[in-house]
Parts: sequence; structure tokens; C-alpha cells
Amino acid sequence: MAGPKKMIIDTDPGIDDAMAIFVALNSPEVTVIGLTTIYGNVYTTLATRNALHLLEVAGRSDIPVAEGSHVTITQGTKLRIADFVHGTDGLGNQNFPPPKGKPIKQSAAEFLVEQANLYPGEVSVVALGPLTNIALAIQLDSNFTKNVGEIVILGGAFSVNGNVNPAAEANIFGDPDAADIVFTSGANILAVGINVTHQVVMTDGDRDKLAKASGKFAEYLCKILEVYFSYHREAYCTKGVYLHDPTALLAAVHPSLLTYTEGAVRVQTNGITRGLTLFDNKQKRFGEVTEWSGKPSVKVAVTVDAPKIVKLVMDRLMFS
Repeated sequence: MAGPKKMIIDTDPGIDDAMAIFVALNSPEVTVIGLTTIYGNVYTTLATRNALHLLEVAGRSDIPVAEGSHVTITQGTKLRIADFVHGTDGLGNQNFPPPKGKPIKQSAAEFLVEQANLYPGEVSVVALGPLTNIALAIQLDSNFTKNVGEIVILGGAFSVNGNVNPAAEANIFGDPDAADIVFTSGANILAVGINVTHQVVMTDGDRDKLAKASGKFAEYLCKILEVYFSYHREAYCTKGVYLHDPTALLAAVHPSLLTYTEGAVRVQTNGITRGLTLFDNKQKRFGEVTEWSGKPSVKVAVTVDAPKIVKLVMDRLMFS
């Protein structure tokens, strides 16, 4: 019988990143072998600080943190940072004391390549932010796409509007060039887009249950969740929050809770639709040779068992 799945979480914590990390640490099906950090909800330096802090909260400072890129794959420095969603510190404006731990000397890309080489076919990478680190790992080692077991991407808006603008979802918009490199790399990829994650909602009632729980994760999250709930009330007029990151994380742990289609995905890298994810289901044989021709297939999530995902999230956050 196979043991727990080895997992690296590429993360930009972020309130829902914190939830996903805690869910992973409390999931016996996986062993988290490292966190890598990226900009997105906060800048990379703060993402690293938050990752180290969250591991200390969980009592898991033994897990290494590798700091990722501070710029896009094309060296772009004008980054979209979603601190208005998660607070200026990324964790609900709680201004927690700095962590005692430090990141390892390896970069995120170097760490990803090393671990995939050490455990070929065994490492699941769950990418919860822009895909710069993953693209850099692909560029660093041509064998990375063969050695990595799977890459689960939280990203894309397949046949629905984006959440940055009508065209683009935030993580893909954060580095569209990197996303296109990853989607066309030939790695074993599953994309979980907002067409799926917007179906998975933690309600005000769920939050009340967390507040009554005695687990350390539930207690911690109740300190940081108000900013996230407040943003959703204003932006979506909803009494609840979308569980983007925990859904993608659980897609790696329990893939049977989602259904998938397969085809090629390309990303628009410029213009008004920059960051748009376009899916070709390969049902039609086009006569012309195009930018889509010969591109490898990836899996794209299309449905989700939202009640089961929410229950798993709640169980793993309440009993810690």
C-alpha cells in the first residue's frame, strides 16, 4: 500500500492559503515536504514571512520554506497584489510578530527541481498563486515536467468571467507568460478554475461553527477571517467566502470529488484579454496549423462536490 502523497505547496499567503495549508497539514493522505512562496495576495517577501509564520502556528517549523521569484517570468515588476482582499499583511491585518524561522538558501525553482529529482513521479505540486516559480523550474530543468508527479493549478476562468476583469482570473493574470509555459509544458496538470471554486462557499454559519471549535487552526482562522468575509460582502454581495485554495488543495488529495475534461489550454499574454485561459476540447479537427496544434492536453475541472469539500475543510480545521 502506498504511503501519503508527497506535496509541495506554492503559495502567496493569503487567508485562503492559510486555510489550505492547515487543511494539508491535517490531512493524513499527504505529507507536506515544503512550501515555496510567490507574490499574489502579498509581495513575495511577505509571502515568505507568512508561510514561516503559519508553519510555526501549526507547530511544523520542520517543513522547509523556499522563497520564490519577486518578478514575473519576463522580469516584470508591476505586480498585481490583492492585499485589499486579505489585508495589508495578507493575514487579516492582525500584524502577528515576525516568525523565528528563515527560508532555506535554495530558490523555489531550485527546490522544486531538487525534490522532483529526489522522488520522481511522487511529488504533487499545488500551485496556489501565479505560476512564475513553476515556469522557472521548467526552464531550469527540462526533466522537471517528467519527474514531477502532478501539478494542481488554482487558476483560470473556464467559460465564466474572470475575477480581476471579465477576461482573467487573478493567478493567471499575475503572470500570463508563465502560465502559458506551464500549461503547454507536457507535465501532468490539473487546473481548478473559478468556474469550480465559486461553487464552494464557507457560509457565515460555517464560520460560527469554527468560532465554537477548540482546535488551534479554527481558533487562529477566526482571528483573520473578518477581512475576507467583508471583502466578499462588498464585492459579491454574498454572506460567505469562496474556498478557492482549499478546493484546489483537496483536488490533489481527493481527485474523485471533482470531474474533469481534457484538452489543450493556452493563455492570452497581451491586450485587453491578457490572462484569459482558452480551452480546446479537441472535439474538432481543425484543418489549419495554429498556435494550438500539437499542444499537450491537461485536465480542467468542470464540476465539484461542494458539500463534501466544505465538510472536509471544516473537519480538518475544527479538529486540530
